[in-house]
Amino acid sequence: MRQLLPFIQIAISVLLVAGILLQQRGGGLSSAFGGDGGIYRTRRGVEKIIYRTTIVLAVLFFITALLSILV
Repeated sequence: MRQLLPFIQIAISVLLVAGILLQQRGGGLSSAFGGDGGIYRTRRGVEKIIYRTTIVLAVLFFITALLSILV
């Protein structure tokens, strides 16, 4: 288990970064050029699934980090 845990953490971290990057929209100076300023939008469809998956991956990453400390 001790040798497998770092590989699990790396896989989860790559998926977590990908999930976070997929959520990025309208950042930076887009509001200055007519983008999505500060308007709140409801997440729908795939965006909602990616959002929830990112939360689950973050929790899994936290759990594996704690396990790596304790083991």
